[in-house]
Amino acid sequence: MGILIGLVVTLGCVLGGFMAMGGHLHVLIQPWEAVIICGAAFGTFLVANPMKTVKDTGKGILEAFKQAVPKEQDYLETLGVLHSLMRELRSKSRSEVEAHIDNPEESAIFQAFPTVLHNHDLTHFICDYCRIIIIGNARSHEIEALMDEEIQTIRSDKMKAYHAMVAVGDGLPALGIVAAVLGVVKAMGALDQSPEILGGLIGAALVGTFLGIFLSYSVVGPVATKIKTVREKKNRLYIIVKQTLLAYMNGALPQVAIEFGRKTISSYERPTIDAVEQSTMNTGTVEKKAA
Repeated sequence: MGILIGLVVTLGCVLGGFMAMGGHLHVLIQPWEAVIICGAAFGTFLVANPMKTVKDTGKGILEAFKQAVPKEQDYLETLGVLHSLMRELRSKSRSEVEAHIDNPEESAIFQAFPTVLHNHDLTHFICDYCRIIIIGNARSHEIEALMDEEIQTIRSDKMKAYHAMVAVGDGLPALGIVAAVLGVVKAMGALDQSPEILGGLIGAALVGTFLGIFLSYSVVGPVATKIKTVREKKNRLYIIVKQTLLAYMNGALPQVAIEFGRKTISSYERPTIDAVEQSTMNTGTVEKKAA
């Protein structure tokens, strides 16, 4: 919603200011200039990126428009599933805990937290490191280094869509100049026409420069920044898992360990201690009933 409101405000101010200066809006309607600029931008985007990145960029744009960042419930469920797993690690046998992490889709613990279960990458991340904890031979500083490396890899993969969009945005002003040059070439072929016709052709050519710069700095660039913001916030879930499990490996009780994870959440979205305690208590009640 924020992106749509911003675009409406931007277009309203630009076009409204142009009309207030006495400009005629129909002059800016140059569909073939838009075809040249947008088509060339999309073509170079396909050349520069593998198909996986192209598809992920489309997914990232949808996430940006939907503002698909983790909400308080997402954080509570992430902390909740970690709390439940750590309690299992402390009180149950290895085979009983392995049943949860080897098949999380059938696990009563993961089923109690559908948001986490639907995030397959996060679920696998949690299960992989819980499995390492069960083995019991790795030291916490070694696990921390491994987690840091994997989180950095995940972040790098998720940022490919952002970098692809930034590259497109950087190239749009130049493509606008290309469209303008082609328009001027067309105008040069009409030098024998009246000044009114020649002026219209030159004006149409200059619209290409306007479109390239406008699309770059008012549309593609801001959307790319939004993708980065959304992906960075989603990546925060992995940091929560990392800090929580490391605290547990270093001897903290489950209720204390999730506080280590809670503190890594931005203060703008961080759930309160009471909310976390209430969530884990409710989950414990559900698990007892299921058992």
